[in-house]
Amino acid sequence: MKQFFLTVLGVFTGLVLFVVVVPIVLITMAAASSSGPDVPRNAVLELDLRAGLSDQPPASPFALFGGGGLSVMQVVDTLSQAEDDANVKVLLIRLPETGMTPAAADEVRQAIRRFRASGKPVIAHSQGFLPAGAVMSSYMVGASASELWMQNTASFQATGFSAEEIFLGRAFEKYGVEPEFEQRYEYKNAVNIYTQNDFTGPHREAMLAWMGSIYDTSVAQAAQDRKIAPAALKASIEAGPWTAEEALERNLIDKVGHVEEAEDEALRRAGRGSRIIPFDEYSSAMGPDNGSGRDVIAVIGGEGAIITGSGGNADPFGGGSSIHSDVMAEAIYDAIKDKDVQAIVLRVSSPGGSPEASEQIAAAVRAAKAAGKPVVVSMGTYAASGGYWISAEADHIVAQPSTLTGSIGVFGGKMVLRDALARFGVDVRGLSVGGDYADAYAISDEFTPSQREAFAGSMDRIYGDFITLVARGRDLTPARVGEIAKGRVWTGAQALELGLVDELGGMNEAIAKAKELAGIDADASVRIKRFPEQQSPFEALANAFGVSGEAARALILIGGAVEDPQAQAVMRRIEADRMRREGAVVLADRPLG
Repeated sequence: MKQFFLTVLGVFTGLVLFVVVVPIVLITMAAASSSGPDVPRNAVLELDLRAGLSDQPPASPFALFGGGGLSVMQVVDTLSQAEDDANVKVLLIRLPETGMTPAAADEVRQAIRRFRASGKPVIAHSQGFLPAGAVMSSYMVGASASELWMQNTASFQATGFSAEEIFLGRAFEKYGVEPEFEQRYEYKNAVNIYTQNDFTGPHREAMLAWMGSIYDTSVAQAAQDRKIAPAALKASIEAGPWTAEEALERNLIDKVGHVEEAEDEALRRAGRGSRIIPFDEYSSAMGPDNGSGRDVIAVIGGEGAIITGSGGNADPFGGGSSIHSDVMAEAIYDAIKDKDVQAIVLRVSSPGGSPEASEQIAAAVRAAKAAGKPVVVSMGTYAASGGYWISAEADHIVAQPSTLTGSIGVFGGKMVLRDALARFGVDVRGLSVGGDYADAYAISDEFTPSQREAFAGSMDRIYGDFITLVARGRDLTPARVGEIAKGRVWTGAQALELGLVDELGGMNEAIAKAKELAGIDADASVRIKRFPEQQSPFEALANAFGVSGEAARALILIGGAVEDPQAQAVMRRIEADRMRREGAVVLADRPLG
């Protein structure tokens, strides 16, 4: 009876999704692709950065229902198209009051400067710069505009860069939680929040170094755009905070006024009959800029933690993202097989993850090089630890000055909760069969000496593999890599000096280098082919419920009933996976075709 009701519920849910959600999405997508943006002859393009930016647009067609905002790549692509759109006359930017992700700010600043170079004005408006996060990165973006406005009641409190860590060491000790970790080496500081009550010497040294690098980069680039000596700008900033009027007197901003006044000025500059167009509307209608020409470059993107698998149970309506090793590796192999693709640009924005997943992707990069297709990495916000693992063997690495990279190291371990749970009358007891290592990860007991030795040995092996891979990829000696590794994070600017990256810049510079390595003329137009392709609505819905979910199965069965080939292909995969879990064995899934 329970199964009957689950099936009925699944069918009902599938019907609702199939009849309501899918048509809405398909109609929306069709409408966006069939008609261009409703852009007036004199348009003001408004870019609102207050909601934050992801690095890359989502792969799911349903992401728009999850409330996701713009991505850095979307901003870069759209501004590139707006440069050449005769209808777009002015760019208006709404700045966040707190910090922006530094590397994202670098990339957005570069896109704004290219837009301005086309002869079109840019007006940025701020309702204040508050001392939270990397606020100097937000100011740097504002400084790249033709005019920087501030609201009259706002405060200019961008006086530096601060960061805090919450250390749980004393609390864990008090409540009986025992962290059992190994780290390679002293700069691999992720475990310190569990084991310490303050910054260790190496932790403090590393954080101050990369924070100082990001701060100095922001000041230098803002000074360049404001045409002020860096030392003078730094002195003015650090003497604050200032009122809007005081910031104007010190040439930190250009005008004081409300956002409505800035909008009126932008409309006046755009000309008679002008209108403000929201950035997301313009971007959605224009679509990604894939270029044109005979020569093809593949662009493969990955954002988030690196994990094994294909992401079959990912939420298509959510805003989170991960790099699934099966997906990214397959995308690289697809680009290798594509006879039109002459080079690959790998966009990486990841703080790391699984060594096994990272190596799977790195192997695909090696395969591309062996096939004669150059690989250029463009680093986003992060390309650290596992993110650097998948990047290190590329032919060329481009990073933003504020990208966080390196972190060549490894850590792992467990929490022993026996004493902590016992305080609440909870007892943990375990059983195991097999070898001594079978219960190594049990939360009831510490590592035994032999388990600790074996676990430490695995950490040493992974760290050694990482060192070898970086030495091979970057043409450095293992000894030299060992000196700059130890788990330490570097900014892109620092990594350039150390030989961990080759060039500072963003996607534009990466594509230019890919053209060079592929022997394509620098002035030739190239066509961008993106891998992997966006999921179909059927695939996204199947993933939403898990490949064995009754609702997804019912939905795909309905699609099969109307003889939709994509629906039938997904159904075959779902049924095969269900059979595996229920004890049946099949030789192979039929391809999706």
